[in-house]
Amino acid sequence: MEIVKNEQKVNEYRERAKELVAQMTLEEKVGQTLNWAPAIERLGIKAYNWWNEALHGVARAGVATVFPQSIGLAATFDEDFVEKVADAISTEGRAKFNMQQAKEDTDIYKGLTFWSPNVNIFRDPRWGRGHETFGEDPYLTSRLGVRFVEGLQGHDENYLKSAACAKHFAVHSGPEDIRHSFDAVATKQDMYETYLPAFKACVQEAGVEAVMGAYNRTNGEPCCGSKTLLKDTLRDEWGFKGHVVSDCWAIKDFHEGHHVTDTPVESVSMAMNNGCDLNCGNLFRYLKQAVEEGKVEESRLDEALVNLFTTRMKLGVFDEKKENPFDKIPYSVVDSAPMQALNREAAQKCVVLLKNDNNTLPLDKSKLKTVGVIGPNANNRRALVGNYEGTASRYWTVLEGIQDYLGDDVRVMASEGCHLCHPKSQHLAVEDDRLSEVKGVCDESDVIIAVMGLDSGLEGEEGDEGNEFASGDKPNLNLPGLQQHVLETIYASGKPVVLVLLSGSALAVNWADEHIPAIIQGWYPGAQGGKAIADIIFGERNPEGKLPVTFYRSTDELPEFTDYSMKGRTYRYMQSEALYPFGYGLSYTTFAYSNVSVSGSEVGEDGVDVTATVTNTGKLAGGETVQVYVKVCKANTPNAQLKGIRKLHLKEGESAQVSLHLPKEAFGLYDENGVLQIAEGDVKVYVGGQAPDGRSEKLTGSKVAEFTLSVPKSLS
Repeated sequence: MEIVKNEQKVNEYRERAKELVAQMTLEEKVGQTLNWAPAIERLGIKAYNWWNEALHGVARAGVATVFPQSIGLAATFDEDFVEKVADAISTEGRAKFNMQQAKEDTDIYKGLTFWSPNVNIFRDPRWGRGHETFGEDPYLTSRLGVRFVEGLQGHDENYLKSAACAKHFAVHSGPEDIRHSFDAVATKQDMYETYLPAFKACVQEAGVEAVMGAYNRTNGEPCCGSKTLLKDTLRDEWGFKGHVVSDCWAIKDFHEGHHVTDTPVESVSMAMNNGCDLNCGNLFRYLKQAVEEGKVEESRLDEALVNLFTTRMKLGVFDEKKENPFDKIPYSVVDSAPMQALNREAAQKCVVLLKNDNNTLPLDKSKLKTVGVIGPNANNRRALVGNYEGTASRYWTVLEGIQDYLGDDVRVMASEGCHLCHPKSQHLAVEDDRLSEVKGVCDESDVIIAVMGLDSGLEGEEGDEGNEFASGDKPNLNLPGLQQHVLETIYASGKPVVLVLLSGSALAVNWADEHIPAIIQGWYPGAQGGKAIADIIFGERNPEGKLPVTFYRSTDELPEFTDYSMKGRTYRYMQSEALYPFGYGLSYTTFAYSNVSVSGSEVGEDGVDVTATVTNTGKLAGGETVQVYVKVCKANTPNAQLKGIRKLHLKEGESAQVSLHLPKEAFGLYDENGVLQIAEGDVKVYVGGQAPDGRSEKLTGSKVAEFTLSVPKSLS
């Protein structure tokens, strides 16, 4: 499927690309397979750098709106809103590109090919890059991935707004420190049930323009040169028409890390012959030698270049300015007031309320004289932005957001509390050198807002500057450093405590769950994050986020990090009780479900329709995520799996009817050969605002509606 709707136009682009490539010398062709493709002036081709990033805003090229990190956007469970954010990102991307082109700036991070989204599955909470993803569930990741791609690429008949890239194909999810040599072994069943669906959806539903290979091997083949992945699955099975790019410097891993080849020429030959069109890095320079030695057919090189130049044609960079509507986007839209307002809304929608005993939240500022804000993330900008970030013109930390909100009406006292992960804040001091200050702030305050968690220096990509844990992966799920000690000290003061967690992944805050009355998960909420969290704490906005990942109680529950079997992983396969389950999140209001029904007692050829009336029965406007889960009632099958979502926003007392369609495939499971089987027998359908597990029921005090349907033999 092509995202550019006009098939005639697409064919025209491909023919123009063929004509252009036919005029190039071998040396010129090879140069165009590198991410920093040089100009070919005699053919009217400008220099172009393919490497740009837009994970949660245009990254690494100056000022742009820094939206919440992807894991936070996933917590919205809101497809429409995720596309709206991606559309805003591509608007800024086009605006910056138009300005940069006018100034003859063709440097890295200044093109229209965005290497986003990351649709890998966050299978293990220790993985440092998990916050780049949309969480642990293949259905949610598919839905949000598709809409993010559509937001980046636009819906114009003739042109791409920008080109999206689904990465990292496939199964990449740690460990980071061995990714250049690691073989991720996964069964066909796990591949098709978990690791591949989001990529397939981005290709077949969204028409994603590019796919990036992963560093690791998958089942013995290096992903950027895998015949199974790049040819058999991506091209032949799914019908992908775009281009494939390697991860950066991944091809040299073929001989240096994976040892599946012996020389650079052999490595580039394997990558090119198996479908990799573009090299992020410089190793494809050896393609000239590979072609001359007969290891790569020049016709295959031509095919790669046609794929690449077709993308550039779709972006309209070879056409007159007047023909492309996206060329008219002015630079003034970047970091504009509407962008900042959207960013604040995004940060508000991301927040997940994990606990709120006795309606501790929202706080009433009219009843407060002094508020203490304590913790290493209270005033930590890095905990706002995650990784692959842009540069905001201004940031609001949680401390700054609270200070701005309370103004001169309420005194705000602050303390770092402790270093994020080290035993002391000042090098020459003794350990725990902020503890007296913590106690002093507690003494003076009516309520304490403790801001703890992680930042991108503790969880991120292997090789990221400043990674405290070397690889970027977390060694465990605990609050690092002295944070737990400081939190217990705050609690011992006897003052009411609100815990705000800023992190890109699940933390095992078991003690806090037992002792702290109110807990908020704020993720990495973007440049406006502090304002948004203040809005939530003081009731200007009702929290509506849901967890896109499971919060475990301990790493002891998890299989080995290097084990890519899904057994025991994520809400779909875990047997233990979660601390906070996937799909869970509280609100300041309440929602009631009535008239819940499923069309018929049997799954038909067209699937089934689920309908329900949802009513806001509380005293505040709020957002609710309707969640539909399916469980196949057979031994050795996954737990109930998410198969439908719909976001509703309802005023006090307002009702809305919602209808969701479940195709027959929603009732199928993949077998050991990777073939979808819809088996005869009973299935259960669950409808409500949470997953159908005991822990969710205990935390919310409510159950979801349950239906038992039969799958006839005719469907199997």
